[in-house]
This record gives sequence, structure tokens and C-alpha cells, in this order.
Amino acid sequence: MDETERIIKEVDSCRPVELLSGDLAGQTVSVKGWVYRIRKTKERVFIVIRDSTGIVQALVERSQVSEDVWETANKLYIESSLILKGKLRKDERAPTGYEIDVESLIPVSIGEPFPIGKDQSVEFLLDYRHLWLRSQKLTKIMKVRHYVINYLQEYLQSEGFWNLTPPIIVKSACEGGSTLFPIDYFGERAYLTQSSQLYGEAFIYSLEKIYVFAPSFRAEPSRTVRHLAEYWHLEPEAAWYDFEKNIKLQEGLVSYVCQKMVENHSELLKDIGRDPAQLKKVEPPFPRMSYDEMVDILQSKGLDFEWGQDPGADEEKILTKDLELPLIVHHYPSEVKAFYMREDPNRKGTVLTNDMLAPEGHGEIITGSERIWKMDELIEKMRRFGLDPDSEDYKWYVDLRRYGSVPHSGFGLGIERFLKWILNLDHIRDAIPFPRTINRVRP
Repeated sequence: MDETERIIKEVDSCRPVELLSGDLAGQTVSVKGWVYRIRKTKERVFIVIRDSTGIVQALVERSQVSEDVWETANKLYIESSLILKGKLRKDERAPTGYEIDVESLIPVSIGEPFPIGKDQSVEFLLDYRHLWLRSQKLTKIMKVRHYVINYLQEYLQSEGFWNLTPPIIVKSACEGGSTLFPIDYFGERAYLTQSSQLYGEAFIYSLEKIYVFAPSFRAEPSRTVRHLAEYWHLEPEAAWYDFEKNIKLQEGLVSYVCQKMVENHSELLKDIGRDPAQLKKVEPPFPRMSYDEMVDILQSKGLDFEWGQDPGADEEKILTKDLELPLIVHHYPSEVKAFYMREDPNRKGTVLTNDMLAPEGHGEIITGSERIWKMDELIEKMRRFGLDPDSEDYKWYVDLRRYGSVPHSGFGLGIERFLKWILNLDHIRDAIPFPRTINRVRP
């Protein structure tokens, strides 16, 4: 163990966030972290040091430190890692209102000049995503992502749902074959899953209420601000849930997360630029609109949209841009939705499905439905959709209806789309650490 490693191990350091209460003002403190900002003059070096909790400014004054400390301070770059020690004092001019008068400074890794500066292009920042993740903006977004995922699971578990893990490598399509990513599975063609729903249904016959939290993959050649080729998917499935009960679960889940974020993390939301008051309003019941009504509204606004089409980002933005609550659009035509969705016996040609569209123009965040639970209905619809119920790829799924089937429902929530709305982000790429889009598979 070298001297630096020994010091790292032995130094009892404070977090920047702990220094902002004022309780330690006048005391000598140690901080471990990275250089967030640095400004050098002939007699002073101002270092803003960061860690995962926040930032604090430190002052290296030439007349108050040894020559070694002064020389080291002048060698530092943005993102150099270090340990510094000094007396904490209140200073309103500092970024967080407190400043450390440095007494000693130990470089852990000075490194090289940081490649990211001001006013870099989006593509440049995506090329250096592995470094740009250190930015305050993305650090705070990833914290919100963590909290949102925890609250989503917390709510479902409070409702009696079990968390399970189906396969990622599959043989059958869930949402249509055109958007599958094929892979070579030991000489046999397989695919990255579009959704874990089909496998999720297998669990409801034993555990009744389950959810899957896993990645999904869609080979959609789309360049919109809300599309990813790889995203994280929360997919609950529940025995004995009908169409209405399924919607109420969706409303409860979304509202719970919004209320928890406001209750526990309002300052973090504000730091990112999201007004917590907007999320505080998100309480059920949410407004509803039938597909038929949606067609009429879109046509009244001059759009060339006919019954039987599936709305896209542009249509959904028009429907939701002036709303404060999510909008539930229901009863889509059977032919534009997936094969496993149950047709409404009272409204032929439509399925018992809903999309939840986030307000402020963010669009679809959830798609859910009552599933077909009778075997003859499932077989008939599969054949109508060009799928072979007797094939090895789908026979196991039909078996779920062959042995003790029950009515059931479920839905899928895209984590990144949900987060895009929660934080009112301009683009979905900032809702995930390493975005995978039509033109980006690195870093």
C-alpha cells in the first residue's frame, strides 16, 4: 500500500452536503472528491470539489500554505481527484455559502486535461457519455431515476406483487416481428425480448400478482425524442384483474411515484428545473378518452388521421400539450394492437386496452390491456394475426390457457419515458445512462 492509499483509507472525510448545515463552521474538515470547477490567480486557487452529495468551494491561498500544496493546486485539472483538509467558514460569495481554507492537499489522481468544456455539441457529449455522466445535471437525473424505480417497486409490492425475472433471449415476438433484434443463439436464430409480458403471464397462475423489471429491445428505425432501442420496462401482470381494475392500478402507481417525489425530493426536482407543484396535482382519477373521441378531436384540429390508424408522437403531443394530468385513451381498434389483447364483447372491433399519455406533450408512457384468457379466442386471434399457435415458439403460451386459465390483465411502463415526463426533459436520451438509439451503440 503506497502513501496515498494509506491516507485514503485513514482519513475520516466529510461529504459536501454535510458542510452546508453550518454545524461544522469554524472546524477543520477533510473532503474527498473531484475537481468540479477551478480558477487560478497569482495568489489564490479556488477549487470547487464535488462528490455524489454535492459541491463545496475550497480556497488555496499561497501565503497560507506550503510551497508543495501551492504547486499541487496549480497542477490540478477539472476532474482531478484529491483529498483536502482545512477550516470551514461561512462565505456568501461561495457557490453553496461555505468555503474551506485549505491547509493540506493530497492529489489522488491529477490525470490529464478534461476533454469536455463549455458549449459542446450534443453529439460530442454523447461520444463522451462515460465522462459526461459526471455532470451535475446527469448526476441529479440519475438520482431521480433511482428514486422513481424504488417507488414504482415499493407501490407494487405494497399491493401484493412479486418481482420475477423472465428470460431476455426469446424465440417469439410479443409486439410484432418487424421490431425484433435477431441474435445467433448457438447456431439457432433467437431474439432480444421486446417485452417480458408473455413470460410474465406464466407466473400469475401460481403467484397471482407479479411484476417484471427488466430491459426490453425494439428495433424501431425512429429518431424521435422519445424512442430508444434499449429501455427498461416495468411490467405488472395480475390474475383476476379486469380492464377497469388494471387502469386503477396504473393510476395508483403513477400518482404514488409523483407524490413521493414531491414529498421527499422537491429540492432535487427544482435543481433539475421541474416544478414540484405540477407533479403534486397528479392524483386519480385521470381523464379518459375513447379512441373514437380521439379520432374526432385530431380530425377537428386539421390532422389527416383516420379510424384504424395508430397515433404517433405528433398526435399524442397535440392531445396532451395543454393537460396537467395523464390522459387515458381506451378501446383501440383490434388490428392496431397486439394479438393477446382481449376484444370487448360489447364493442366489436375494439380491444380492452388503454394507453396512458403523459401531459405537457410527453405522450405514451403506459400500454395495458385485459388479456385474452380463453383458449379458443386466443387461437383464433393468433391465426388472424398470422401467428401459428401450434408452433414451438407459441405452443407454450397457448398452454397457459389450456390448463386452468383465469381472467387477467397487465401493462408495461417505460421507465425512461416516465422519467422524461417526471423531469420534463427535452429528450429521452438523458433519462438513461448510456442511450442506445438508431444511430448510437457507443460508448
